[in-house]
Amino acid sequence: MPIKLILVPLLLIALACPVHAESIVPPAPNGITLPGGYQNWRLISSSYREDNKTLRVILGNDQAVEAALRGQTNPWPDGAILGKLVWKEARHPQWPAALIPGELSHVEFMIRDQEKYADTVGWGFARWLGMDLKPYGADADFARECVACHTPVKDNDYVFTKFSTLPR
Repeated sequence: MPIKLILVPLLLIALACPVHAESIVPPAPNGITLPGGYQNWRLISSSYREDNKTLRVILGNDQAVEAALRGQTNPWPDGAILGKLVWKEARHPQWPAALIPGELSHVEFMIRDQEKYADTVGWGFARWLGMDLKPYGADADFARECVACHTPVKDNDYVFTKFSTLPR
């Protein structure tokens, strides 16, 4: 049997089998699952909260980033997803004046679908705590907490994020 005929099936098997098994992250109590590949999404902004001493980066999927670039964020289009990665502040060991991400606090997502999430102002909310990504909330009603927190920015489509400007 020619070597090519043996190598092609082996290559197909190798490509189909993951080298490292991915951990299974339980969905949020409202059924929202952790968006796959969010770690590779583009940066939309960052923020710092003095009240709880946390550093945050705000990422967006392709639809969110394109909407932001076009200025079409009030309202955001269906399919846009905003992700926020939150770390407790830490001091840089060689430069104590610099704040850096310390322990991961949580990751959270807002998924825009005005029909599916009509009961929560057109946004699906989900949060996972710590590095083990434990779903936040006792039941699906946890999302009402999110809506209550975001109500002060209802005129900004319930989004707190201020976009970071970049030079052109």
